[in-house]
Amino acid sequence: MATGPDPLDLWVRHSREDGVCRITLDRPEALNALTPGQRDRVVDLLAGASADPEVRAVVLTGTGRAFCAGADLRGGSAGGARRPGDVARTLRLGAQRLVAAVLDCEKPVVAAVNGTAAGLGVHLALACDLVLAAESARFVEVFVRRGLVPDGGGAYLLPRLVGPHRAKELMFLGDALSAADAERLGLVNRVVPDGELEGAAGDWAARLAAGPTRALALTKQLVNASWDSDRAGAFAAEAAAQEINLTTEDASEGLAAFAERRSPTFRGR
Repeated sequence: MATGPDPLDLWVRHSREDGVCRITLDRPEALNALTPGQRDRVVDLLAGASADPEVRAVVLTGTGRAFCAGADLRGGSAGGARRPGDVARTLRLGAQRLVAAVLDCEKPVVAAVNGTAAGLGVHLALACDLVLAAESARFVEVFVRRGLVPDGGGAYLLPRLVGPHRAKELMFLGDALSAADAERLGLVNRVVPDGELEGAAGDWAARLAAGPTRALALTKQLVNASWDSDRAGAFAAEAAAQEINLTTEDASEGLAAFAERRSPTFRGR
């Protein structure tokens, strides 16, 4: 019996071209608020990107007026009777798992924030390695407006990016932050005109895809681990990463190209 397309394939589009995996949240009528199925689909795609040697960079974006309006709370998951541990388990397997999938992805992830990022959508963007924002983008720590505690790693990510006082201001007051202000605070790498966002994200992803993939993965691990490491631990991790990386073909190519005074050609190996 023939079946129609999986709605998740329509709501989360993905493609792979020239070493770049593009993941697009495509449910604009709901401002790309994530259902549990969509969330799990993004997690699976990120895991697949990590494991696929043909993928060397990832772009995460949305369609319509929003990048991601957070978790979809209209499906009934927010109400009803709960047993002890239900909420914590849901967060661990849901929002926290999604953000961890971005942080742990072995390929660099570029967020192209095309519109409003709210709640979990903010933290999804901030977990990415590089963040590009359209001029019309907004970032809203919306949890306080709903009487909720921030989740999806927000209280972990935000203070490390802007400091505790700024993080508390954003989370306590819940005011919308413009793209320009997000760039000023260091939450965004670059703000571009709306019509140039896709091209700018594509350019950065292409540069990353042409880079030394394993070196980038190890660099990402070092930077992310530095948030919770002392100097001795960070130096030890750096030395271990450098030793591992020197066994790669790309490291050999990079050193050979330097000695031969030519541009390297990295193959992600």
